[in-house]
Parts: sequence; C-alpha cells; structure tokens
Amino acid sequence: MVIKVFLASSSGSTAIKKKQQDVVGFLEALKVDYTQLDIACNEDNRMWMRQNVPEEKKPANGIPLPPQIFNEESYCGDYDTFFEAKEDNTVYAFLGLAPPPGSKEEEEEGEEEEQAEQQEEEEAE
Repeated sequence: MVIKVFLASSSGSTAIKKKQQDVVGFLEALKVDYTQLDIACNEDNRMWMRQNVPEEKKPANGIPLPPQIFNEESYCGDYDTFFEAKEDNTVYAFLGLAPPPGSKEEEEEGEEEEQAEQQEEEEAE
C-alpha cells in the first residue's frame, strides 16, 4: 500500500504550502512510505484527485485544494482531517495502515481491546 499525497508544487498560497509541508514532514518523521503527486504540473494528477475526492468532502465551489491524501485508490482526507488524526494520535488509522509495534497508537489500540474483553467478561458473568 502506498500513500499518495496530492500537492501543488507552484502554489501561490503560503497557507497551502505550509499545509503541504506539515503533511509531508509528518509522514517522513513517521517513516511512512508515500508518493507525492503534483497537480500543478500534471493535468492527469489534478483530474484524478478532483474526481476521487468524495462529493461530501469537496468545498462549496467543488474544487478540492491540496494537500489531499489517499491510500492507493481510497480517500483518506484533506489537511484538516489529517491534522485531527495527528492530534488524536490516530494517523495510522487515518491512513488505513497498521500502527508499528511500540507506537503510541498501537498501545492505545491494545488498551481498547483489553477494555472490550474485560467488559465482555463482566457481561458474561
């Protein structure tokens, strides 16, 4: 599985540039395998991104702005949803990836499973 990050290499917006750098920098810090796809220089990338962002996730004008994140063909989200996942320590789940052993996200998943098992045992008694 390869994470695809759609970016605009020649964006005039400093806000978009900062968001793109945040996403790419965080993926690199996590050592996540990803590919950058430029929508500014490649019309095919731009059209694919626009067609594959779900309608309910598109802005009012219908044109989604970069960065947009996909896991292969599956839409993960935009910068705002990525940032929420980052804040909640759920980036791997957001990306549709299994958290690596020893990660904070894996520990939280393990705790949730233990709590669910304990609750099932209590209900069975």
